[in-house]
This record gives sequence, structure tokens and C-alpha cells, in this order.
Amino acid sequence: MDDLREPCPYRITDDCGGAFTMGCLGGAVFSAIKGFRLAPPGIKSRLTGMTTSVKVKAPVLGGNFGTWGLTFAACDCTLIYLRNKEDHWNSITAGAATGGLLSIRSGPQAAVTSAIIGGVLLAMIEGISIALTRIGAEQFKPGVYYFFSL
Repeated sequence: MDDLREPCPYRITDDCGGAFTMGCLGGAVFSAIKGFRLAPPGIKSRLTGMTTSVKVKAPVLGGNFGTWGLTFAACDCTLIYLRNKEDHWNSITAGAATGGLLSIRSGPQAAVTSAIIGGVLLAMIEGISIALTRIGAEQFKPGVYYFFSL
């Protein structure tokens, strides 16, 4: 399905590292804004509040994203191995499994709810991916071209 991605055992570490990096960078941006706004007045205290907030919160969000990426990639690779095919259903099922696994400690109701949310979220992402691929493929279809001159 996707020739640009790493093969499956290496995909797990690749996805985990990419998710950790995204979480750290996004967490740094949002923590910097929040730390700057919530700090006491004065540029020095605002900059100190911003850097403290980034140092404290960005690695935590990065770790959360990395955990999600690791679990998702492991579920995805397991499904690829079990089904012997790589398609969109693997990603959707892996998203549901990831949502359920990461919230299993909160009880069965929370796990089922998170699994449904994870599956729906990944189904929307895969649907948008399919739609964009089809739209992008339209430009390469042979057909009649009309040229209008002004």
C-alpha cells in the first residue's frame, strides 16, 4: 500500500520516534504560549515562565505521543503479519486497538469508548487519505483538453 514507509519491524521504532518528536515540538509550542500568558507581568518573568513550562510539559506530551505511536505501530504490524496484507483496515483496526489498550486501566467502559473513538478517528484519516489520493490521480488521467485563449 505504501512503499515509502519502513518495513514492519523497523516501522515500530520509526513511528514511535516520529510521534515522540511531534509531541515534543507541539507540546513546546503550546506550552510556551500558555506559560507566557500565565506568567506574572514583566518580560523576564514571562520568559522564565515560558521556558519552565516548556521544560516541564513538552517531554510529557512527547512521551504520551510516543507511547501512542509505539502501540499503534505494534498493532498495525501485528495485523499486517496476521492478515498477510497491508490495507486501510489494518490502520483502522490498529487505531481502535490502540485506543482500547491505552485506556484499559480505566475500566472496560472507558476502554470500549476509547477504542470506538480511535477506530472512528483512524477511519476518518484513512477516508481523507483515500479521497486525496483519488483527487490527485485525476490530473494524470488521459482525456480531452480544452485550451482557451484570452
